[in-house]
Amino acid sequence: MEGAGAQQEEQLVRCPVCLWELPAAHINSHLDGCLQDSGAGRGGEPERSPQPSSKKMRFSGLPGESSGEEEPEGGSGPAAPVFSLFHKGRAAVATPGTPGRAVAAHRAAPAAAARGLEPGAGSAASPGGHAAALSGETVAQKLEGKPLADKLRPGTLGDYVGQDQVLGEQTLLRSLLEAHEIPSLVLWGPPGCGKTTLAHIIASNSRKNGTRFVTLSATSAKTNDVRDVIKQAENEKRLLKRKTILFIDEIHRFNKSQQDTFLPHVECGTVTLIGATTENPSFQVNSALLSRCRVIVLKKLSVEAMETILMRAIKSLGVRVLGQDEQHTSSANGSNSKSSESPVYIEEKAVSTLAYLCDGDARTGLNGLQLAVQARLTAGKTSHQASAQGCSVDGVLITEDHVKEGLQRSHILYDRAGEEHYNCISALHKSMRGSDENASLYWLARMLEGGEDPLYVARRLVRFASEDIGLADPLALTQAVAAYQGCHFIGMPECEVILAQCVVYFARAPKSIEVYSAYSNVKACLRNHQGPLPPVPLHLRNAPTRLMKDLGYGKDYKYNPMYQEPVEQEYLPEELKGVDFFKGQKM
Repeated sequence: MEGAGAQQEEQLVRCPVCLWELPAAHINSHLDGCLQDSGAGRGGEPERSPQPSSKKMRFSGLPGESSGEEEPEGGSGPAAPVFSLFHKGRAAVATPGTPGRAVAAHRAAPAAAARGLEPGAGSAASPGGHAAALSGETVAQKLEGKPLADKLRPGTLGDYVGQDQVLGEQTLLRSLLEAHEIPSLVLWGPPGCGKTTLAHIIASNSRKNGTRFVTLSATSAKTNDVRDVIKQAENEKRLLKRKTILFIDEIHRFNKSQQDTFLPHVECGTVTLIGATTENPSFQVNSALLSRCRVIVLKKLSVEAMETILMRAIKSLGVRVLGQDEQHTSSANGSNSKSSESPVYIEEKAVSTLAYLCDGDARTGLNGLQLAVQARLTAGKTSHQASAQGCSVDGVLITEDHVKEGLQRSHILYDRAGEEHYNCISALHKSMRGSDENASLYWLARMLEGGEDPLYVARRLVRFASEDIGLADPLALTQAVAAYQGCHFIGMPECEVILAQCVVYFARAPKSIEVYSAYSNVKACLRNHQGPLPPVPLHLRNAPTRLMKDLGYGKDYKYNPMYQEPVEQEYLPEELKGVDFFKGQKM
């Protein structure tokens, strides 16, 4: 027993006996007490600790601990609190597959009490039903504190909604997660699609399996923070054979040199890296790091998935959904008769509208629902005596208009500096090329309403006028330049109709890529030419001096305006004689 204790005294992060996390300066004296208490727990006589009082002070001085937590129930003597505390820790270790759960709950209880929460309430990683995550008797009490999107974050794969293409039954990723074999991942998807939630589910499962899970945000973490986590992971792996999973939220915020910090440690398995990003990892993540991770593409949530998430939240809040033909009354089923608060109802159409307007963003949908409910509850309190419109003594009703007012406008996914910027301009370009005026207007509005610079769109239209319309309608270039000048003169929102007119004109105009293709052939000819480029023929050279004339510059040149008939004269170098760039072949 003493030999095993001597081997574990080098542990710098967590005590191997009671699983408490302690500062490095306290671990040696703390481990001595743990070994003595372990012997007493097996029925042996504990050795007398030379400084029981100082040991108690060290434990009570840990962050988040209070001396009141260490008083035993019905015990006395200086060493009794220590025995009582570690007895709880040993009970947690004795439970198969759940090391340290009782200790973690014991240590988290004071912090939760200080926040006015029950232990585990509102925890994003705690598995179980969603109704238990919302504490409080009334709807208003359930909405207090954290945002609804964070309170109702799923804790298990069974509660995870959407992304069936990567997390459905029999998929590779789901099988690995259920087997606790987690590879390094990069979760790429739009906001609110479930990237952070999936990381929290992995965290919950990994803690059950004894794996250490660390979360950092690239918006606030520094390189030294990453190095500290990696150093601790090395100690955990070397001393306790314990794996470490490092989750980096918004990993695209790290620059290239910061991302290089992960390379050797992900390569050798010191840490398993999970990164979440809304940007295309091909552009924002180092290629060397990307080759060591599996990219998981998460898509926007479907309307059906959004309705499932919203209905789950409504049920957790105790709000009743009314069909199109139903009316809300205080005696209706689902009302909260035990509380003085008026029952809350929401129209079924309002839920469907919210699912459409949030554009596949679960966070936006849940926060919009929370805002609409809170606004109606506040209006109900102020107008309860007067029985105001839409908020009578029968209860509080949330309509489609209230939901729209909470969101203000449709949630448009657009990033002027990200991939969606290039996706939308590509869609606009291809729609005009395909002469689809309806689609062209849609993609134009999608960009402008998302905050795109109108001058950027106008510059792209100038390019389109020559690339795709060209000589089929030479006036297209004039239209594009005029549109650019108009946008420069008056700006948004007045210039949006100028761009719309130009886009529709281009969609309806005839198309020709004759000039564009010919010039592309010329560039290809120059790139593929072997050896020195051919010189300019002497008869095409200018001869401003007598020396140049004596050298033959401009000799035998035929000045075309002086001839009434066509002039036979070669203008290409001798090596390119007979080449037709418009046909792409030699004549």
